[in-house]
Amino acid sequence: MRLFVAIGLPAVVRAALSRLQSDLRVGRLVEPETLHLTLAFLDDQDLPTAEAVNEMLCDLTAPAFDLRIAGLDVFDRAKPRLVFAATDRPEALVSLRKKVRVAVRDAGVNLPRDRFRPHVTLARLNRALPQFELDKLGGFLEAHGDFSLDPFRIDRFGLYRSTLGPDGPDYDLLAEYMLDDTAPRP
Repeated sequence: MRLFVAIGLPAVVRAALSRLQSDLRVGRLVEPETLHLTLAFLDDQDLPTAEAVNEMLCDLTAPAFDLRIAGLDVFDRAKPRLVFAATDRPEALVSLRKKVRVAVRDAGVNLPRDRFRPHVTLARLNRALPQFELDKLGGFLEAHGDFSLDPFRIDRFGLYRSTLGPDGPDYDLLAEYMLDDTAPRP
């Protein structure tokens, strides 16, 4: 089964991003109820490995934190492949991601090295966009590039299964892990 570890977004944040998506007329939009911030993509894993990952994540401790979405962008400007909402990089998020990756590796999953650019994918794009769609995308980014939301609290993350289908991936939350929310908020 294809697995990933991610932060699910509060309903109010998903609703705001969904309203933003309504102006995006290019690509395959990510369903609002599945919007998330990926911490680690585990690819295909068997059940014993999934159980080992769950055990390791159950033992993980990290503080809750505030997160803010600010700005829109695309990956690979020359041939954009997805449109995303960028998030800030609070130290607690960076630390959580590191701890998740260590836990997943300790459970026996090999993860590639990658640069962490926290984001929420809004739409996936075909590799060969015709010029008129590139123009639409450029207009959307110009009109909404400074999109931002007030900070919101992150107090949990989850282990998800991704099932690929003809209409895109389907996500199932397999386990949820609470973050320590006893620290005072800034």
